[in-house]
Amino acid sequence: MRVLALIPAYFAERSVGDLVQALARQWPRHEGVPPVIVVDDGSRDRTRDVALAAGAYVVRHPVNRGKGAALRTGFERALSFGADAVVSVDADGQHPPDQALKLALHPAAPEALVLGVRDLAGAGAPRANQRSNAISNFFLSRFTGKRLLDTQCGLRRYPLGRTLALGAKSTGYAFEAELVLRAARAGMPIEQVPIRVLYPADRRTHFDSVRDPARIVARVVSTLLAEGS
Repeated sequence: MRVLALIPAYFAERSVGDLVQALARQWPRHEGVPPVIVVDDGSRDRTRDVALAAGAYVVRHPVNRGKGAALRTGFERALSFGADAVVSVDADGQHPPDQALKLALHPAAPEALVLGVRDLAGAGAPRANQRSNAISNFFLSRFTGKRLLDTQCGLRRYPLGRTLALGAKSTGYAFEAELVLRAARAGMPIEQVPIRVLYPADRRTHFDSVRDPARIVARVVSTLLAEGS
């Protein structure tokens, strides 16, 4: 199975270069396929230049379109390279490269959605993040009928063809939750794998722990209504 690393990045010049280099050192190689794709989502700093210098294949949105749009662009580009799946890795340094590789090599079925599961309290995540994740977990578990342990973790393995066929519509952070909902309701296998994460003191996040969980819940509800459930 050809699995690429995919980094959606926004104002990530401080962290994306080291991350790309660390992933590229460990990642399985496939002839003619770049191991790491970075989607620069309209950054106005040096994110694109730093990622290119580090060896990534870079796609750039001229304007910021949101994490969901960046992921979708990355899925489509990876598919054009003949990849079967991608492992999405946040650009802020939260996800150690060896944990991304763990998901890439996980023995789950090729058609499975593989979710990284963090120990947020043990990793020292801010309490606001822990609360927002708990809320998202509750709603998505309730509506999928499956106990979901970490619905906001960005470290995931996506099977490309099946994921794009789900037709998720959100362009922001809610895209990831919408994909989990649609995958569960479509009968796609979902594997949950414990992972280790880091919360460096200088970590820069664009996730709003109040606004974005509200958008996630709204997207879940609107998806259910559109399906007539």
